[in-house]
Amino acid sequence: AGGVAGVCVDLILFPLDTVKTRLQSPQGFRKAGGFCGIYAGVPSTAIGSFPNAAAFFITYENVKSILPHGSSSYLSPATHMVAASLGEVVACLIRVPSEVVKQRAQVSPSSSTLRILSHTLYHEGIQGLYRGYKSTVLREIPFSLVQFPLWESLKDLWSWKQGHVVDSWQSAVCGAFAGGFAAAVTTPLDVAKTRIMLAKAGSSNARGNVLAALGGIWRTQGLSGLFAGVVPRMAAISLGGFIFLGTYEKTRQLLL
Repeated sequence: AGGVAGVCVDLILFPLDTVKTRLQSPQGFRKAGGFCGIYAGVPSTAIGSFPNAAAFFITYENVKSILPHGSSSYLSPATHMVAASLGEVVACLIRVPSEVVKQRAQVSPSSSTLRILSHTLYHEGIQGLYRGYKSTVLREIPFSLVQFPLWESLKDLWSWKQGHVVDSWQSAVCGAFAGGFAAAVTTPLDVAKTRIMLAKAGSSNARGNVLAALGGIWRTQGLSGLFAGVVPRMAAISLGGFIFLGTYEKTRQLLL
């Protein structure tokens, strides 16, 4: 169910993700390709989406089942936070290599995904594919700490109001709201992650220091730099939350 949801959302919203990446890139939107080659890097996403999302939900649901949860438990939000955080740590093992290749292809639309993968492996090795792992985890954990407890709480509230468990479309609406809010507050971490992944080998950002990357963006571009791409990111993740969490719930209902 998680894998199906991941593929649906990533492929449908890929153009918005490309626009967001190019707005955040060091060379600027136009030099990174503008609106040309909007599907550059899509093969990387197509291959990585299913196992990435599946790994997240396998971890999330299993951890949630082990820890105390339920609408009556005051520990429920903490359970969702822990489960989502561990899910992200596991999923990022698959997501980061896919993301590195995808983002480099998005800002170099003239190069193929395979060429970028080969170039990265030749010049940087496997560790080049995992550049930005720490920054991605540091982005995803705060994002999940906001999104998943908020999603679960909104579902519980809606279920209580109407007297029965929410339908999949209602879960999707809750997911859209939770995702959009989480996207807005974690945008600076997303910008830092993008800069680290796109940095030239040997540069200061290539070392993967998130605080240093954030400091550099603040000094050169100020607040607007830290929130570069916030609108397409919020739009993509709000729509993504609707599609992703709604598809997940619907697929899980069909399978179970």
